[in-house]
Amino acid sequence: MKSRFLAGLAVSALCVTLGCKHTGVATAPARTPDRADTPPPNTAAKTTPSTTARPTETVTPGPTSRMPDAETRARIQDLLNRIQDAYFDYNKHSIRSDAEAALKTDAQTLAEIIRQYPDFKLTVQGYCDERGSEEYNLALGDARAKQAKDYLATMGLPGDQLRTISYGKDRPVCTDHDEACWQKNRRAHITQEQ
Repeated sequence: MKSRFLAGLAVSALCVTLGCKHTGVATAPARTPDRADTPPPNTAAKTTPSTTARPTETVTPGPTSRMPDAETRARIQDLLNRIQDAYFDYNKHSIRSDAEAALKTDAQTLAEIIRQYPDFKLTVQGYCDERGSEEYNLALGDARAKQAKDYLATMGLPGDQLRTISYGKDRPVCTDHDEACWQKNRRAHITQEQ
């Protein structure tokens, strides 16, 4: 009994010295009259000052990644491949109904993924056909990219994770000199930022 009292006193002194909080260490149960002839379990021998002096440590999970892993990037690329380019009328930057449908196809699924990775960015590229000056087409391509970005934001994609760039009449997908070809070049295209 005396050794158990001294062990408890030593643990208490350590806690006071180290400033520990309640550690949840169970104390020996009070003796009941019907068990007077059996000795209580020796809890002091099972605990050491190093384990009883520290407060219970809680492990907090590390921060989630702010960028997608390779598998998620591949899934994002698959969605981007399915989203058709948004095409625009000559000399216009307003979203046509067929462009809305093209952007809407997988945009909500894409938005659910993108919101999980706040540092991940997509780029909305704006393009024009070959007619007009370089400066005019850069401005028109920028307006087209911004229109597409705004529409994607209404579909749930975070606007701060979408950047825009205009290529004007550079980087055409078609080089013929007719309306069918020019229509293919008047577009907005979405890519992963590298």
